[in-house]
Formats: sequence, structure tokens, C-alpha cells
Amino acid sequence: MFESLSEKLNNAFKFFRNKGKLTEADVKSGMREIKLALLEADVNFKVVRDFVKMVSERAVGAEVLESLLPAQQIVKIVNEEMIRLMGETQAKLTISPKPPTVVMMVGLQGAGKTTHAGKLAGMYKKQGKNPLLVACDVYRPAAIRQLEIVGEKLDIPVFTLGDKEKPVKIAKEGLKYAQKKGYDMVIVDTAGRLHIDEELMGELQDIKKAVDPTEILLTVDAMIGQDAVTVAEHFNEQLDVTGVILTKLDGDTRGGAALSVRHVTGKPIKFVGVGEKLDAIEPFYPDRMASRILGMGDVLSLIEKAEQAFDAKQAAELEKKIRQSTFTLDDYLQQFAQLRKMGNIESLLGMMPGIKPGALKDAKIDERQLARTEAIIRSMTMKERERPEVINASRKQRIAKGSGTSVEDVNKLLKQFDQVRKMMKQMTGGGMKRGLFGFGKKMPF
Repeated sequence: MFESLSEKLNNAFKFFRNKGKLTEADVKSGMREIKLALLEADVNFKVVRDFVKMVSERAVGAEVLESLLPAQQIVKIVNEEMIRLMGETQAKLTISPKPPTVVMMVGLQGAGKTTHAGKLAGMYKKQGKNPLLVACDVYRPAAIRQLEIVGEKLDIPVFTLGDKEKPVKIAKEGLKYAQKKGYDMVIVDTAGRLHIDEELMGELQDIKKAVDPTEILLTVDAMIGQDAVTVAEHFNEQLDVTGVILTKLDGDTRGGAALSVRHVTGKPIKFVGVGEKLDAIEPFYPDRMASRILGMGDVLSLIEKAEQAFDAKQAAELEKKIRQSTFTLDDYLQQFAQLRKMGNIESLLGMMPGIKPGALKDAKIDERQLARTEAIIRSMTMKERERPEVINASRKQRIAKGSGTSVEDVNKLLKQFDQVRKMMKQMTGGGMKRGLFGFGKKMPF
């Protein structure tokens, strides 16, 4: 996420770090580098101009020029201004005091609107809501079926009248159905177009009048950069959107949309899509995003993911097993499963402070290796999982054949597991470390 922008900004900061004391001329030269980094990231020109002006004004003040560590002060100012640019605080979805809460999803085709309607419904279902998806896209082939498939995967009902009825009627009937059946959240998936046109906007305005939505969320593809801002401006002018869902942030995005949309439209980014899976949606936190962009990590999001994935009871049992030196390959398998629940490994590493921007660029984290490890352990008997020392040459051959791997792979896993157990003995001897990467939960690697 924002790998290129992060790298360029950190290269710009090197200019300041190489100076003992800064002069106004130094600040001007350094800000030129920051300006270029932002423009190359496809940040809107007006946004770059205002941002550079604000940072420059603060950077030539006494707190920076007279500081013993002026480079750190510059980074602090850039961080604070970036947070301000993206909205300062998290903008939450408005929940109607009188159910149902109606969320109208709008956007161009290809931005991920239908998928994110489902993702949003899934997110709020986990929080105790009872959502209904309403299929109003009667134009795009298979759009209704796509929403139904998403609904089936998430076990969320989809209201549809087929593709012959008018979208306004479908929206109205969907809302009536939700009120009758007691659904407290209605997410309306509207039609998109390949470009903005009067017909599209007219229809969306009619749906808005018909259902009086609590929220109108614009789905914007982060990968289209500068064009994302133009799209957001047009939709906001016609519909007065309440917020933005920025999708495909896990792709090769340069960061321009995230830094521009809020400033240009005045409307907050409320959620971000960070992957293809139906749980790959996150609330948008300006401060956390600024930290990621500047290569400072995102510890809070990392902890939250760990807490969602890890079971407290299992963690307590695991600690007991580690202390008693009874940790088995079956326990090891459980830890891999919980790690996978947290999401893409590379994105998790990107949240860790100390990982330099660009450091993971050429690193190929083979998540298939996790799958191979799981297959090897699942091919073992319970006795072999509990007492790996009984695994002789013939057993290794059977396990390799059963898991579709090689004896060499089995040997590697057994050696790795032995090293983990030795490490655990050292940890329990010197006091068990708390937490995933030291934060609150237990994990044996």
C-alpha cells in the first residue's frame, strides 16, 4: 500500500536528515522534493500546492529552524498535515435512530461497488446488525446474480425483482420489505456506468428521493488516481454524497486518491477495500493511514486484526502448553490457521513499524508455503503430531505422499518445529513474552 509514495517521501526526508541546522533555503529545497513525490503519486495539483504551502509555513518557524533535530520536526509536521488533509478523525457510518439505516451505494462500473455492498453488509452483520441487500442494477449483465452470490457467501438475503422492473420501484419495494421483515440495515446496490452521464445521475437522484438514504457512499477505485477525484466531484455535486469507500488499496496504487478526495470534495473517506476477500474492508483512520504512508507502521490496526483472529481461551491454553513443554504440531497447525485469519501476510508486515518503505518490494512472501505446511501436518496421525520424534523414514515418505510434497519438505518442517520448541523453552525460562509481536496475544513465531 502506497509503497512508491512512501519510498519517495522518505528519500525526500533524507535531504533534511543530512543537514545539522536548517535554513529557509534548505526547507525550500527539501519541500521541492516532497512536492515532486506527491505529484508523482498522482495527488491533485491543488491539494499538493496547499499541502506544501502549509508544511513550508510551519517548517520555517522557530520550532524547526532552532531545533536540535530539525529533520524529525519536519517529519512530524508532514505527518500532522497529512492527517489534516485526510480528515483528522475517523468518520463513522451514521446509524439511523429509527431503523432501518439505508445505505445507497453509488459509483462507476468496475470500482467494486457490488462487492463492497456485500463487504459492508458483512462487516455490520458481525457487529450485530441484520442487513438486507437490494439489487437495483438492472443494466449490467449478471449484476443481480453477482450480488446474490455475494449474499449467499455471507449468508445475507438479497431483495430483487429481476432485471425488468425500474430501479426506483425495486428500491422502494426493497425498503418496504425490510420494514415488514424487521431488517435494521438496507444496502442498495445501484447501477454504475463506464462514465458519468445525465441518465445515470437522474436515476440515482430518483432513487435518493424514493428511499431517503441515511448514507450515500461513493465507491471509488484508488488505482485510477487523479480521475478518482474528478469522479468524486461529479457524484458529490449531483447527489451530495455522505462519504467515500476507496477500493483496491492493496493494488499498485500511488496514493493520490486517498490524499486528494477528502480535500477536494469535503466528504470523508469512511472505508477502504484492501483485498478481494469479502472481509477485506476496513474503517478509514486518517492518522493510521498517514503513519503507513510515512513508513511508521500501523500498530493499532495490527493489534485489532490479531484480536479478531485470536481466541483468548485458546491463547491461555497455548501458554499453558508452552510452559509445560507440551506444545504439539497440532497446536502449531492452529497457530497457522489463526495467522491466516488475519489476512495477507505482506499487508500485515507493512503495518509493522521499522519496516522501511520499499523493503518488501522485492520480497516474495510465499503464502503457498503456509498451505504446504498445513497439508504436511494434516497428513500426519495424531500420534505423529503429538510425538514427532516417532516419525521415521517410512513415515516421512507416507506423509510426503499424502500431502503432495517431498520428504525434504517434511524434514524442513520438523526441523523448523524443533527450533520453535527450543525457542519457546528459552522464552518460558526468561518470562513468557506477551503477545503477537509483543502486543497482547500469544503466538509461537
